[in-house]
Amino acid sequence: MKPVKLPNEIDVLIATKPENVRYLSGFTAPEDGLVVLGREGATLFTDARYAEQAPAESRVPVEIVNPREGYGFLRPHIEGLRVGYEARHMPCALKARIEAEAGAALLPTEGVVERARMIKSPEELDRIATAARIADEGYAHLLPRVAPGTRELDLALELEFWMRRHGAERAAFDFIVASGPRGALPHGVASTKRLEQGELVTFDFGAVVDGYHSDMTRAVALGPVDAELRRIFEVVEAALEAALEAAGPGVAARELDAVARDVIERAGYGPRFVHSLGHGVGLEVHEAPFLNARSEDVLEPGMVVTLEPGIYLPGKGGVRLEELVHVTARGIEVLSRAPRGWLEV
Repeated sequence: MKPVKLPNEIDVLIATKPENVRYLSGFTAPEDGLVVLGREGATLFTDARYAEQAPAESRVPVEIVNPREGYGFLRPHIEGLRVGYEARHMPCALKARIEAEAGAALLPTEGVVERARMIKSPEELDRIATAARIADEGYAHLLPRVAPGTRELDLALELEFWMRRHGAERAAFDFIVASGPRGALPHGVASTKRLEQGELVTFDFGAVVDGYHSDMTRAVALGPVDAELRRIFEVVEAALEAALEAAGPGVAARELDAVARDVIERAGYGPRFVHSLGHGVGLEVHEAPFLNARSEDVLEPGMVVTLEPGIYLPGKGGVRLEELVHVTARGIEVLSRAPRGWLEV
């Protein structure tokens, strides 16, 4: 894992965000722990339920404590120091308790651990690639079952069950299966709607392996579809191809977003591309860097990001195509390998 650099204004950081606790320690129940990170190392704190599990999993020293009795156990680790906390993630009530019981005023920080998490180690890349492979294979398993009369929800369940039977610990998120007019919903999670002939269906899904996510989107036609739906598929595919061609180390995230957006705008569908081009993927399915018009991020080797342009036509349908990409020293490696071209079933 990449070392975490503390800001100059703090001596130690109290990390409570579960993904950051796991990153710093390796502990697989991070929602029940916190980490105190200093310049000389880190300590994981958790309760007696994990007295055997935590030392077996953690890369850093472990202290078994009882938070119900208060947070005085932190005092020896933070007293007299400038102590940072994760302002976006620590509840106000917890901050107040720690300040009162551990004798330290906490200073707000943002993104300290997340900045390190943007660059994946070879081990992290292997887990993400494995999750992507399972998703690819699950999609191949699912395609013969995509037919008129099938419920969106049943397809989502079949895909999740298959992936879990073949190595995924869980689904990366609530799968999107959006058919017909529901395709205009960018986050149209699977419903009880039944697929119909002549519809376009969006599938957005991913697997989790050892805590690391994959993310991919494909679109499938149930036989011939309306000409405009075929047209927006072609535009989205062209936007994705342009983004893939432009992506690589040193490319600004906002510039990459603009590359894809320009293709869609020139085709006359600019207002129908209603979200950013993509995001980082790792311990979270949506994490830094973020690929949008306001981003200050720049792609670097070791990052894993999605590229996912889309067009959504209210009342009619929509298309999104998404690839999972590893940024390398020389360019990119596409981790999601399932065919993304036009497909009628």
